[in-house]
Amino acid sequence: MFKEKVLALILAGGKGGRLGLLTDDKAKPVMPFGGSYRLIDFALSNCVNSQISDVWVIEQYELHSLNEHLSNGRPWDLDRTYGGLQVLPPFEDDSKKEGFAKGNADAIFRHTDFIEDFKPDILIVLSADHVYKMDFRDVIQTHLEKRASVTMVTTRLPKGESATRFGVVETNKEGRVARFDYKPDAPQSDLITTEIFVYDARVLLKTLKDLKKEKEQIKDYGHELLPRLVAQGNAFEHRLVGYWRDVGTIESYWQTQMDLLGERGKLFFDDENWRILTLAAQRVPAFIDKSADVKNSLISSGCRISGTVSHSVLSAGVEVEKGAEIADSIVLPNATIEQGVKLKRVVIDTAVRVTKKRAEEIEKARGKNKNAIVVVGKRKVQNADEIED
Repeated sequence: MFKEKVLALILAGGKGGRLGLLTDDKAKPVMPFGGSYRLIDFALSNCVNSQISDVWVIEQYELHSLNEHLSNGRPWDLDRTYGGLQVLPPFEDDSKKEGFAKGNADAIFRHTDFIEDFKPDILIVLSADHVYKMDFRDVIQTHLEKRASVTMVTTRLPKGESATRFGVVETNKEGRVARFDYKPDAPQSDLITTEIFVYDARVLLKTLKDLKKEKEQIKDYGHELLPRLVAQGNAFEHRLVGYWRDVGTIESYWQTQMDLLGERGKLFFDDENWRILTLAAQRVPAFIDKSADVKNSLISSGCRISGTVSHSVLSAGVEVEKGAEIADSIVLPNATIEQGVKLKRVVIDTAVRVTKKRAEEIEKARGKNKNAIVVVGKRKVQNADEIED
């Protein structure tokens, strides 16, 4: 490991509005994923596998659902007497940092006192809604070799995504970031940031304080923080070549889990040397009835399948009754699909019971676009095309 003191900061406070009703009563970082996992598991597991033992999670929205899953860091062996996992909830003080953060840069700024007390040399800042596998030690090594103020992990734009949702960069042959555009209307490149950043901690904190003096409000780091560091000429990239997806929209949340049903899914689930760890309840094994027909699907523990399931991801405790059919879909924990119901391209929320009447509402919400993804909640349904970005 490095002689430098490393602190990982996971930003897990976003409301997740682009996931529609799925995040009405739960934090986006604990959205179920891949049948058995939660979104924040990837950031936490990558930290642990990279031997980073000091991990802080900044919270804001639906703290209870997030804290229940974090369990003081126990599933990731971060429940330690010294170091380990530390949770940073919103707080009030006399320095006008009280209340909810207005963006991810503001979220970091509000905790500058705690960070300064920890005295890190390197601060690695992560989001909690991305699916990927990465050894952060490689990024830190690049950062140290370049003596950078910030090292941005970059990747080529994933298929089906729009660069207008990301930070877009241009780099020179040395890997120096020559240009940074945050969510541009007309992207000049397909090279984007993955929201994995390694900072020189002293430079980061000083820059945040300078920005706060100059501006009434700090928002996202794409607005002022990163452009300033790029303009100073000491920002570099570290290229991620493997699989990476932002799952902050219904379309990307659905597509990423569909990807797991192909060969690339083995990247996350079959690597004994890089486990994705999580907190999961002990359930009985899945039961597949003699009347069931299951093809190319992920079926989690506690499921009871008597109907037809194809190319779908079923979380724990899901029941598909005899005569029911579901395809190309994601079903969250403890949902039930009643007898005779036929569903395709849906995301069914936790503990929802889908009746024939609800199935009619789903098709009505889908409208003329038969390929639209429909989100099914306890009280209403949503066409993913109609959720505001």
